[in-house]
Amino acid sequence: MSATIIDGKAIAAEIRRETAAQVAEMKAAKGIIPGLAVILVGEDPASKRYVRNKERACQEVGIYSEVYRLPESTSQEEVMERISVLNRRPEIHGILLQLPLPDHIDEKACLVAIDPAKDVDGFHPVNVGKMVIGDKCLLPCTPHGIIVLLERSGIEIKGKSAVVVGRSNIVGKPVSMLLLHRHATVTMCHSRTRDLGAVTREAEILVVAVGKPKVVTGDMIREGAVVIDVGVNEVEGKLVGDVDFESAVEKASAITPVPGGVGPMTITMLLKNTVEAAGG
Repeated sequence: MSATIIDGKAIAAEIRRETAAQVAEMKAAKGIIPGLAVILVGEDPASKRYVRNKERACQEVGIYSEVYRLPESTSQEEVMERISVLNRRPEIHGILLQLPLPDHIDEKACLVAIDPAKDVDGFHPVNVGKMVIGDKCLLPCTPHGIIVLLERSGIEIKGKSAVVVGRSNIVGKPVSMLLLHRHATVTMCHSRTRDLGAVTREAEILVVAVGKPKVVTGDMIREGAVVIDVGVNEVEGKLVGDVDFESAVEKASAITPVPGGVGPMTITMLLKNTVEAAGG
């Protein structure tokens, strides 16, 4: 068997076209242009690159965007004040605080300061709580992107055995909850899981998000499983996932590549969240 490659770039491009049409319709019908503000503190190269990509993506679909690039020395009070101002501006529908923040800034305090209705990252405790109980809310972008990848690839979730490797607040926990809401039977694994391979081999849907290159190999994958690789790791100048793609592709029925799988979906779902926050 050689797995079908789930093309995240193509699916993301399709959703962006739909989003652009929705933005144009909102502007014509309601006079509303969705607005996104991004706060970047410091000089982290990955964060700066990610923010540039967000700017380009907003321009592509017609979303108004502002980026506040603040020096590393910015105080927590200054960040909180910037958030407070953006909370009050009606033309800004989404606020994104780029993580990680410098060590002297309390990340949790800043995230909580964002109006939950403008929390397009889906990290505010109010939105996390709503997600857990199944209420409508702004969903975290990468986990939501994973679900959309599965759905748009025609992969049934209901009734399936799903295993999630990784328990972070950003991916592991929320994607487990979203899979559960779609009636999968979900098992979460982590660094203390005994005999990880024995658990992953039970998965019909396997999501791997631990940030360690090739931690899951082909012999740990059930024949015919769907494998979603969230990891992005640089090894000898090349990007690789948390799954050993070469061995996994021979066991899985479908698999996301790295790069080009889950990655393109994250910013795409951010755009959708911004439009939703604007009333779209």
